[in-house]
Amino acid sequence: MKMLPFLLFLGIFLTSTASSADRPNIVLIYLDDWAWNGTPVKMNDSMENSAMPILEMPNLERLAEDGMKFTNAYGSHQCAPARVSVQTGQSVPRHGLTLVLGRTKHDYYDMRPQYLRMPVIPTVAEPSLKADAVTIPKALAPLGYVSAHVGKWHMYSDPGDAGYVLHDGDTTNTPGNTVGKARTMPDDLTDPKLMFSMTDKAIGFMEEQVEAGNPFYLQISHYAMHEGRESTQQAREKYVNHPTVLEFYEEKGTSPDELSRKSDPANWFAMGDDLDRAIGMVLEAISDLGIEENTYVILVSDNGYRHKELLLTEGKVQPLHGSKWWLWEGGIRVPMIVKGPGIEPGSVFSANVINYDFLPTFFEWAGGDPDELEDIDGVSLARFLAGEKPDAAFYNRPLFFHLPHYRSEIPHSAIIAGNAKVMHFYERPDVPMLFNLREDPGESVNVARKYPETHQRLFDQMMVYLEEVGARFPKENPNYDPQEYQQMDKYDTFMAWGPFVEERPPAYDEK
Repeated sequence: MKMLPFLLFLGIFLTSTASSADRPNIVLIYLDDWAWNGTPVKMNDSMENSAMPILEMPNLERLAEDGMKFTNAYGSHQCAPARVSVQTGQSVPRHGLTLVLGRTKHDYYDMRPQYLRMPVIPTVAEPSLKADAVTIPKALAPLGYVSAHVGKWHMYSDPGDAGYVLHDGDTTNTPGNTVGKARTMPDDLTDPKLMFSMTDKAIGFMEEQVEAGNPFYLQISHYAMHEGRESTQQAREKYVNHPTVLEFYEEKGTSPDELSRKSDPANWFAMGDDLDRAIGMVLEAISDLGIEENTYVILVSDNGYRHKELLLTEGKVQPLHGSKWWLWEGGIRVPMIVKGPGIEPGSVFSANVINYDFLPTFFEWAGGDPDELEDIDGVSLARFLAGEKPDAAFYNRPLFFHLPHYRSEIPHSAIIAGNAKVMHFYERPDVPMLFNLREDPGESVNVARKYPETHQRLFDQMMVYLEEVGARFPKENPNYDPQEYQQMDKYDTFMAWGPFVEERPPAYDEK
């Protein structure tokens, strides 16, 4: 909390010398479980498979045309760690909510019975957003901002304690699963994933703040595109009858009536179609309220994913390795688009950015000095969004990722600096891993043995940083039983997505 006295002083000064019209509004549209290649917008213009061509999202495409898209934007490996990083400007290893594990009686190592067969003993994680954390609303309030959070919170804490004056409480995925465990979609669903009621609430907040003359921060955290697929009948009919989807049904010898809502690709496309309508409602409201020229809109996902729907289009394969729960590019690289004052329409930013850059960026937009923020890892992107080109120091700055747990993954950490990425798996510390992401975005060739000095330099930098921020490390398990480990259901996945020495075989959806 060392930062707050300065912020209070700065806020008094700014609110007395600047009108609310001088301070921009900020709207963050936060999407759940959406892969880098999951939108109809190519995140990399040179890669055909960096987009989902069947999905129709004209409002999102218009946002990209009017703003800047980011080729190399990073989230986190899971939703809760990502959300805490957004709120605090801190990396996952610093804030410590490295995975949703719930509360345990253990202080450091996770000694629950299901982990005692593993090669290493994993750690516990922080169970929630820390009550004393300096969040986006707390940083912006002294500068005159009113903040609201609508939708999925999933940080096991009270959004009101984080500074939000309007919010939906400590929500998880559950409220967004409006049809429960129903196998098929009801025909009369009008508010899938609460998309439209959330949007109405968000628009009401904007209207109130504009009328009151307050600059505002609004975070719309959608439950889409999380599994438990939900959509309106209108959107579903469009994709059930799409030629490519019809070919899928024919090849599989099935029909929409025989598929569950989670296995029917038409329902996933329809969910995205409905989501685009909700995004369009927000953009239209901003225009109708007359604040478009003074409002930033950021659209980004919390973590990476792996969309099997991409394979419906002939010749399209997954561009990235891994998925949610892992620190491979497929688990952490996300789509990101920003529109607002001073941002060149149709522009592209190719240097690395990450979710913990949002707090200092928003703070600078609001009139604060991001250099005064303490205990954060993020860097303000404001100057780059205004057109400044990144220098070598920014381009090569290190980004840190840390996942010392077993769940759908095995414990590992990563550092990305420029085009270089080092991965470290705690089960196999004898396997150094280095990738050139420019030449090999799919992380198929491990070049650590070819460039040992580069690997060692980045590995050392990562470990020093993790120690400095108090990250928890797994340890070798003296009671490890290889035979018992190999009998686990997830063992084959652990091996397929774990470390490799030189080159890995392509997964079935990468060929």
